[in-house]
Amino acid sequence: MKKTFLITGASKGIGLALANRLSRQGDNVIGIARNAVDAFPGHLHRLDLGTHDASGRLTDIVRDGAIDGIVNNVGLVGAAPLGDIALDTLDEVLRVNLHPALIAAQAALPGMKARGWGRIVNISSLTVLGSIERTSYAAAKAALESFTRSWALELATDGITVNAVAPGPTETELFRANNAPGSTGEARYLAGVPMRRFGTPEEIAAAIAFLLSDDAAFMTGQTLHVDGGASIGKAQF
Repeated sequence: MKKTFLITGASKGIGLALANRLSRQGDNVIGIARNAVDAFPGHLHRLDLGTHDASGRLTDIVRDGAIDGIVNNVGLVGAAPLGDIALDTLDEVLRVNLHPALIAAQAALPGMKARGWGRIVNISSLTVLGSIERTSYAAAKAALESFTRSWALELATDGITVNAVAPGPTETELFRANNAPGSTGEARYLAGVPMRRFGTPEEIAAAIAFLLSDDAAFMTGQTLHVDGGASIGKAQF
């Protein structure tokens, strides 16, 4: 049966790859992003979730869309070394990564409960396991994983599953803008991935799509690492 899924951060990278995948399998896709995209496979709302007045509009979009599943993909990094982290930056990173996730989930909850079916997938990060200059971002993503476990427990008997996906280094436009081919940054990231390659947005989208499906009905409260083995250690050569 066709479902309706809402994706934040949907105009590029993992979000857009997921939107295309869900559309190809016949689902309705509602996207939220700061910028438009030429050929979005569904209805895209232009909305900057980093603004303080975005919560009301996000609530309305979710409630009006009869949402069956939510993918909380929007994020803000705020990279800085310890010693240079401003409290305002920490607050902003936590707010942008966490507030939209909570707002969207709470707005969709009545409809999901009424239908006895729902999916929430929170996009976490490999940085939760430890990463330099990612204090704020890793803290926000760790909180999102905590949301995942708590919500999964609360909704376990409602037909609603809540899981997280933690990608490793992925070939997105943003990643390449900061880590050009042949750069020191690229080499540093590759050294931490046993498969010795980066993931693709489509590979991350495939894992998310599984968690949104009926096939994942008995899986909840879990964080699925899709990272070429980076979360288990470095390969030995």
